[in-house]
Amino acid sequence: MVIHFAIVGCGRIAERHAEQIALMGKLVAVCDIDFKKAENLALKYNAHSYSSLEEMLLKENTIEVVSICTPNYLHAQQTIYALQSGKNVLCEKPMAINSDDAKKMIEASVINNKKLFIVKSSRYTPCVEELKKCILDNRLGKIYSFQMNCIWNRPESYYSGTWKGTIIKDGGTLYTQFSHYIDVLIWLLGEADMVTGYRTISSDKNIEIEDSGAVAIKLLNGVIGTLHYSVNSFNKNQEVSFTIVAEKGTIKLGGEFMNEIVYQNPAIINIERLSNNNPANDYGTYKGSMSNHDKVYTNVIAALQGEFSSITDGESALSSVAFIEKIYQKIALSN
Repeated sequence: MVIHFAIVGCGRIAERHAEQIALMGKLVAVCDIDFKKAENLALKYNAHSYSSLEEMLLKENTIEVVSICTPNYLHAQQTIYALQSGKNVLCEKPMAINSDDAKKMIEASVINNKKLFIVKSSRYTPCVEELKKCILDNRLGKIYSFQMNCIWNRPESYYSGTWKGTIIKDGGTLYTQFSHYIDVLIWLLGEADMVTGYRTISSDKNIEIEDSGAVAIKLLNGVIGTLHYSVNSFNKNQEVSFTIVAEKGTIKLGGEFMNEIVYQNPAIINIERLSNNNPANDYGTYKGSMSNHDKVYTNVIAALQGEFSSITDGESALSSVAFIEKIYQKIALSN
């Protein structure tokens, strides 16, 4: 049975969704307040175009899943509206920019008996999947500490004239740039207990949110670690890296998108057996995280067909929102 999808928000990330929907289901409708964008995407995939979510859901009776690809601040309200309209929802990251809204999304899913999925694509990166298996199998033994570095480039032009970089609509650098990697940290090691550190606007970018942060973290299980993040890397992204120091070994994932094993002692993961990564999301003047949307949609469709699936559900995604929110509540922004 072919599942019918609709897309809300026809910007760059919507193309990733449309590509996979065309391969695995049917894209029946798209909408965007910039109707020209909606028309262009609809024409490419033989779908219907709309300028509002309300009109689209009113007129399109066959939609089963709505994929939310709009700016951060719209995710919660549009997700809840779609769920209340009897549709399942796949929402791009971040799920929301505060945990209260995220909980309301989950509540709407339960009340309306519809599924809520959140894009957490970095969990599907092969080296991350293998590290998860190692931890579950206790091949690392007791975990002592961790270090995560997220060093990317976002130029002034990235923020200029958009919702990005604003407190109300963006929410913060950890939500917009690095929530996928916060999600991996939680998925592998657990949730935060205490945080302390610094958040600053170090550059001359005209933004309301931090461009750099240094955070010391103690997890609920007692593991300690640090998170250093910045969007000030000169000219291009440098890396996202994640090191785990443990009883039976030390391992570091790295590369521009945390998609490589750059150090392990002993060799607990067979590098030669890892499958090739999907390409990163390339937006021309900057690059985002690993796409992996093929695996996201495979998982969504399996769940809709009755197979067990928890890797992209709302409850799981709430953890990363709460983790980031704790950092923002505990650590004041300074210049």
